[in-house]
Amino acid sequence: MKHVTVLGAGTMGNGIAHVFATSGYSVTLYDIAQPALDRALGTIQKNLDRQVSKDLLTAADAKAALGRIVSSMDLASAVAHADLVVEAATEREDLKLQIFRDLDALAPAG
Repeated sequence: MKHVTVLGAGTMGNGIAHVFATSGYSVTLYDIAQPALDRALGTIQKNLDRQVSKDLLTAADAKAALGRIVSSMDLASAVAHADLVVEAATEREDLKLQIFRDLDALAPAG
């Protein structure tokens, strides 16, 4: 497994993306709203900086982790090369059902 896509850039989604990126995985963080993606990347940067200040991570490792995260507002491209898709969208049943219908059509099998 090399590439993870996280659907939803809120609190859970950005935390999941952060953990996968610091563990060496390439991550695509997907959301339908650019401001949510911008906030998520800012939060991830802030949390990486905090890890560096506490000597939990080197500055080089933090920079590398952030470099492994890309953001996308296009679901098809976000999941096209994903080995794993993690759903972290807003807790709305209708939204989640639509996401999984879309994933059935767009995500690679296996």
